[in-house]
Amino acid sequence: MSFRTGTYRQGLRGSLDLVEMKAAIHPNYTLANVHCSCGNQFYTRSTKEDLHVELCSECHPFYTGKQKLVDTGGRVERFQRRAAKHRAGK
Repeated sequence: MSFRTGTYRQGLRGSLDLVEMKAAIHPNYTLANVHCSCGNQFYTRSTKEDLHVELCSECHPFYTGKQKLVDTGGRVERFQRRAAKHRAGK
């Protein structure tokens, strides 16, 4: 019994047709060294050998539970002033 590699798609009138997979078009996955801006380094598999990322599981707020406030143009301070003024009015 021989098996053909491929995937099935729905043809006309509900029949399943075998679609052959193309050979030699998939990239090679190699061991990749990942460098984070926080200094963390780990290995994974990727099509590139060396990756540089800004956030990783060691420094991302979702995983660490620490919130980093990024103040763009004093918006956080402006909001705090408006909130204090609103509280003082009550």
